[in-house]
Amino acid sequence: MTEVSFGSRRVSHQEKKSLVQGHFDTVAARYDLTNNLLSFGLQQVWKRKAVAWLGLTRGERVLDACGGTADLGLLAAGPVGPEGRTIIYDFNRAMLAVGRDKIEPAGTAATMSLVQGDVEQIALQDQTFDAALVGFGIRNLAAMEAGLQELHRVLKPGGRLLILEFSQPTNTWFRALYDLYSFTVMPLVGKIIMGSWEAYTYLPESIRLFASPDELGAILERVGFSRVDYHRLSNGIAVMYLCWKG
Repeated sequence: MTEVSFGSRRVSHQEKKSLVQGHFDTVAARYDLTNNLLSFGLQQVWKRKAVAWLGLTRGERVLDACGGTADLGLLAAGPVGPEGRTIIYDFNRAMLAVGRDKIEPAGTAATMSLVQGDVEQIALQDQTFDAALVGFGIRNLAAMEAGLQELHRVLKPGGRLLILEFSQPTNTWFRALYDLYSFTVMPLVGKIIMGSWEAYTYLPESIRLFASPDELGAILERVGFSRVDYHRLSNGIAVMYLCWKG
């Protein structure tokens, strides 16, 4: 049986699914708070930039895949307006519950839906969406290419996919400092806030093993996307990818 990575560990496809599910069960309640602290608020800047780059217009249908606590979906709901529709799709119920609690006071409940499901097997019809978003979720998939193929399937011809994902800094000295921060401070904050050291050892390990921007671009082209472009943020800590379905 083919093994995949869960941080520094090699596990089966099904075991990764279970481990990722357990990870998000652990972090869901304080996920937004912890990530804002660990990124010094930068994750919100990155998310706004990503949605702006996608160039959404009124009336479009948007899928926020691996949508978790609905940050990107809420940002997308503004430009598509009341004529549009945004679906938050995630396989972790605890994360979706946090997202639901944010959608209702935001006044967007009428145009947003929460769906629990696996992005590797999206339970939605072909050619349904004008655009799709994935924020910091692609590297958590046990079968990334299967998930990307599913995203390609549910997009309309000419639809676009925006991926926001962590990467490694381009500057050597900054990368060394970032590694030190990632493997010492992040787990310590996870221990203090979440009560779990392991919750935030997975994050830096998974980032280090994830595909480079060029490698992910090649994978996107292989599953059928075209005009793949990417833009590094904050010296490469995060990367935005934008591509189209031909």
